[in-house]
Amino acid sequence: MTLDFEPISNLVGPGEAMSNLDVLARLFPDAVVDGTLDIDVLRDLVGDAAAPNNAEAYGLRWPGMAEARRLSTLPPTGTFLPKPHESVDWDTTCNLVIEGDNLEVLRLLRRGYTNKVDVIYIDPPYNTGNDFVYDDKRTTSQADHETAAGQRDDEGVLQVGEASDRVQDRKAGASRHTTWLSMMYPRLLVAHHLLKETGVVIVAIDDSEHARLKLLVDRVFGAENFIANIIWQGVKKNDSRYVSDSHDYMLIYAKNEPHLREIGTTWRARKGSIDEVLGVAEGFWRDSGFDSANATKMLKSWFSRQKGRFSASLTNYNRIDDKGKVYMGDNLRSPNPRENLMYDLPHPKTGIPVRRHPNGWVYSKETMAEKLAEGRILFGEDHTSLAYYKRYLEEQSNEVALSVFEQPRRSASQALDSLMGGKVFDFPKDVDVLSRWINLVARNSKDALILDFFAGSGTTGHAVMNLNADDGGSRRYILVQLDESIDEDGYDTIADITRERLRRAGRQIAANWTPDAPDIDTGFKSYRLASSNVKAWDGTPAQLNLPGVVDNLVAGRTTNDLLVETMLRLGVDLTTPLQTREIAGSTLYNLAGTLFAYFGTDITVECANEVARALVAWRDEDPGDADTTVVVRDTGFLGSAAKLNFAAALDQAGFTTLRSI
Repeated sequence: MTLDFEPISNLVGPGEAMSNLDVLARLFPDAVVDGTLDIDVLRDLVGDAAAPNNAEAYGLRWPGMAEARRLSTLPPTGTFLPKPHESVDWDTTCNLVIEGDNLEVLRLLRRGYTNKVDVIYIDPPYNTGNDFVYDDKRTTSQADHETAAGQRDDEGVLQVGEASDRVQDRKAGASRHTTWLSMMYPRLLVAHHLLKETGVVIVAIDDSEHARLKLLVDRVFGAENFIANIIWQGVKKNDSRYVSDSHDYMLIYAKNEPHLREIGTTWRARKGSIDEVLGVAEGFWRDSGFDSANATKMLKSWFSRQKGRFSASLTNYNRIDDKGKVYMGDNLRSPNPRENLMYDLPHPKTGIPVRRHPNGWVYSKETMAEKLAEGRILFGEDHTSLAYYKRYLEEQSNEVALSVFEQPRRSASQALDSLMGGKVFDFPKDVDVLSRWINLVARNSKDALILDFFAGSGTTGHAVMNLNADDGGSRRYILVQLDESIDEDGYDTIADITRERLRRAGRQIAANWTPDAPDIDTGFKSYRLASSNVKAWDGTPAQLNLPGVVDNLVAGRTTNDLLVETMLRLGVDLTTPLQTREIAGSTLYNLAGTLFAYFGTDITVECANEVARALVAWRDEDPGDADTTVVVRDTGFLGSAAKLNFAAALDQAGFTTLRSI
């Protein structure tokens, strides 16, 4: 090994341009020469699968698309500043709330969270024609769009005629669509990296960009991974001019649908109101004196008074048996004719076979005998009536989700207003709706990681905590919200609302805990996006003076700030367990034994030896199998002798990876 401490700024992560080139070099070494990709060689190597340069490809295109794609490959340049005073349960929580531009945040998260996220739910800003706060400094004006599209010449003169009285509107609309797509494209590309192979993304949208978003997500995730186009119907608008467009969409894609199919994945949700029906039936069973006929009569009467509250999937279960169980009589016919299903089923009273469907029975003769023994086959008065299968409601608690559902949005606004003590946010999403769909696509996993990088008021985090409170789960969330200014009393930015909503929701959940309830994580770590802790050289001679070289870090940043940037650059989960010890006047950080960091300054040879001994002893207290990385402050040593001694001591102790910041 070398005794040099490699700067963490030299490292690259997945999805970044240099990392992509490394992948191609491993797959096609002949196409990468001296760090440069030869496109023509690569085209030869993939043969007929390579499209010619002048090929007309199918799919969504817009001016600025290539630049938007390039943004997704750039390495991150910033860091997160930890804000424990804004947080809840900083030392123990596994939830994250990050304030700042979500493209840079996603690029920073990519190194530590690639293939780690189970569900991404986002509700991006709808394209209303207003200026986007997510401009990335690269959005397209109407004039830029017309130039890129060949409608203006080099001098900026518009080169198209007035084709109709709406041509100006169409040009303005095209510019807005371009801006919106260029905002969404790089974010979705980075998000794709973060999802597990079993992961799923849900994107909420309205009519204005639905068609273009569908094509865009087809491009990023692959049309073959499209799952569903969910329609969320709200309250109808009687004042609409033509049609009450009171719905939104949720586009759902898997990262790898063939893999989900291969491992036998099915999505099932608990039937709505099934617990209510079972509870009512249990009451009727008791009130009837445990008489099945009277209990059944009471249940049917109750269903008739509900006036369409329940679907047929529930109201068909309108009988109660002599054990107090709710059931229905389901048909016994086979969906397809098969010879082994064409046997006789004698009536228990007459001994004569009951009527059989031309396709035969749904069960084989052996299985039918088992069902008879269990009392699961229902017969009529005699053999002239049909036989049915006794299907219990409690066994049908789960069902396939429908692609259309109705849920008024007013209730979500009212619930948030009540929680926050007044109106602070327009059009929040419904916590119950998000809980249901997140849990559905996560396959009821109790330890799923959920990401929302358009967090808004924090509904996704609230939904995750509710799910954990319901079943004792340990799901985690990562929320990202832009530091967008608002005009609300007590709140400077939308991110302020996000954090306060999560604090209040956590307290509300905790207030309902029972003594025997499992501990639920209702906290979060708060971070703010900022420039790197390391000063960027601006190219001026003034920055080459000795003090500037010795102190290469931004003034006012702490060792805790340096630790977070180190974790981000090295791809360490921000919720990794952390321990600290004070050694030689500074903090020695230990992240689960896989990363040690020491950012002390003015380190002498004696101090370096003391830190090295402490580090080795701490590692040896609980030695693990994983490679251990040590990170130090690049300018922390008083001289080269101290730095070399420190490196040599670590090398002798078996540390193989040394880094610096």
